[in-house]
This record gives sequence, C-alpha cells and structure tokens, in this order.
Amino acid sequence: MILTMDEIVNAICLHTAERKQIRPTDVQVELSWDEETGYTAEVWTQGRSQFLVESNMIEAILRYLYSEYNIRAYREQVTLDLDEEITAHVDVEVEQAY
Repeated sequence: MILTMDEIVNAICLHTAERKQIRPTDVQVELSWDEETGYTAEVWTQGRSQFLVESNMIEAILRYLYSEYNIRAYREQVTLDLDEEITAHVDVEVEQAY
C-alpha cells in the first residue's frame, strides 16, 4: 500500500490536531527531505511552528492507517520514499486493507 504526500500531510494534521485539541484545519504542514536531517515535517499551529522528525511522521501515519483504513501496522512496515514527491510505502497484506 502506498500513501501519497497528501495523505501523509492529512495524517500529520489529524495527529497534531488530536494532540493539541484543535481542528485539523488549523494545522499547516510542509514536508521536506534533506541529506543531513532526512525526512522532516514543519508543522504550524496557533502561530507557532515545530519540526517533526521521521519517527514522529511515521507515528502519525500509523494512527492514520488505523483510523482511516482500519489497518494496524507497525513502525518497521512503514518506509518513507522520495521520487517526485514524498510517499509512504506500507508493507501490509492486501486482505488486511479491507
């Protein structure tokens, strides 16, 4: 299963909103990849910004997979990848996605 960049952004918005008890529409996210820092997300909420590292992003993706697709995945099953955009590859059985 592959999650698009938009789905990763949605996952981070939902996760951040839940943690800060705000609306997901009040969260802005920008994903990036850098040779030194790897995958990161800059998140803006309530006039402040914070950076999430790859492990925080994967935590949000895992919660998103469970809440939106009813898929219970583990950290080692999620790999972030960069082609034209950042995507998340999730190694789950096809029948588990239904």
